[in-house]
Amino acid sequence: MEAFEWYVPADQQHWQRLRRALAGLKATGIDNLWIPPGCKGASQHGNGYDVYDLYDLGEFDQKGGVPTKWGRKDELVQLVQSASDVGIGIYWDAVLNQKAGADHVERCQIVEVDPDADRTKAVTDPYTIDGWLGFDFPGRGEQYSAQKYHWYHFTGTDYDNANQRTAIYRILGDVPRFADIDYTHPEVEADVKAWSEWLAGQIPLKGIRFDAIKHFSEEFLASLVEHLDAKVGPGWFLVGEFWEDSLDAMTTYIRNMRHKFSLFDAPLLYNFSQVSNTENADLSKVFDDTLVKHEPVNAGKWAADIVGTVEAKVRPVTLVMNHDTQPYQALAAEVQPFFKPLAYALILLRAEGYPCVFYGDIYGIKGDHPFPPSCGGKVPDLCLARKLYAYGEQYDYFDYPQCIGWTRLGTWDRPFGLACVMSNASPNTKWMYVGQAHQGERWTDILGWEQSQVIINQDGWGCFPCHGVSVAVWVNEQAEGRDQFSKL
Repeated sequence: MEAFEWYVPADQQHWQRLRRALAGLKATGIDNLWIPPGCKGASQHGNGYDVYDLYDLGEFDQKGGVPTKWGRKDELVQLVQSASDVGIGIYWDAVLNQKAGADHVERCQIVEVDPDADRTKAVTDPYTIDGWLGFDFPGRGEQYSAQKYHWYHFTGTDYDNANQRTAIYRILGDVPRFADIDYTHPEVEADVKAWSEWLAGQIPLKGIRFDAIKHFSEEFLASLVEHLDAKVGPGWFLVGEFWEDSLDAMTTYIRNMRHKFSLFDAPLLYNFSQVSNTENADLSKVFDDTLVKHEPVNAGKWAADIVGTVEAKVRPVTLVMNHDTQPYQALAAEVQPFFKPLAYALILLRAEGYPCVFYGDIYGIKGDHPFPPSCGGKVPDLCLARKLYAYGEQYDYFDYPQCIGWTRLGTWDRPFGLACVMSNASPNTKWMYVGQAHQGERWTDILGWEQSQVIINQDGWGCFPCHGVSVAVWVNEQAEGRDQFSKL
């Protein structure tokens, strides 16, 4: 689960909020939390993507106080320990492409580049600016690291303090915002690799989400992954934020990185958005041109499955919304409320993909434009259905544009299985096979939206209905765990 949304209150209480939620999240099937960037940002109100000091996890009096937006370091340590105690792993959000909140200006020579075109092409002759590029970390001093940052550790910046002008200024390379870090500089490479070892010693982690990997060196990231394998041990789950709707660009990046980690399946999320905003869209094509269809498994590295009891090769991370695509964000990709239960069923109850549910869909979104929990509060039930029943062979019934379904037959040790059917138009039914082992069983909808019952015939088939513009998840009414639903 992505364990935050953009508008979580800046009350320095979030580590404590998450700690209180751990038992309920574990019970519903959440086995790993992607927590927000825990390093000190330029402001206590920032979400950590305005990273100032990698070595300050809410321990030093810098940039307005000791805590980060999320809380103090000791509270973070308590969260991670409590998570470990209940069997939940922590994925760190690493922002390594930039720094913000510099302590002083430094003079450097630059050229301006066109922010809307080819940023490798200069649009001015070289000239000198006063850039906010000096980082001394006075609140921390030299504890943990003596490295200071100067203009020659960056490739670009976006502000000239001399004339108070904002533009894209290239020192050595492109910059998306703030001060972009130059990983060709040996001091930068050594410091960040040392930080990764230090972080692993401070916070026992199960993985890392790398922010904005398009905006820094592929060569350095590949080297950092190998460094992590060598120094902290292989087995961490690693995922990169490479936000593209181009399948070709994403598969090329995976190959260039030698299949070392996963990517978020942005094309699938955009498919969800398009389908939900198109009348009578073709559900049978929802997985077209997605990572989960074309790159279902990356070879070479291993990661814990969401249920935490088996291991699976690294797969694309599937999602319905995250902090970048939620409403009123720059990458907002609207998935209509009626379609969210269908989308969550598509990522949670199928064999393909490594699903990531969103804090804002479980707990609601705060801020000036608040939203309640999505799916009528049923996201935890869909997670629990995955934990208890989404095992075994998968049979797909993507044979009608406005009504699709699939079944999971179960395994010898998780025998119950499930049947899922959904419609984005009128009420419908789907004949589907769940296995002869289930003959004679009475199946009902775990979501409670469909009130009828389905009797599995002697050949292992059932006729499974669902309401119009809805989804139903059918399971044996006597299946183990049926009494656990609707309790998060």
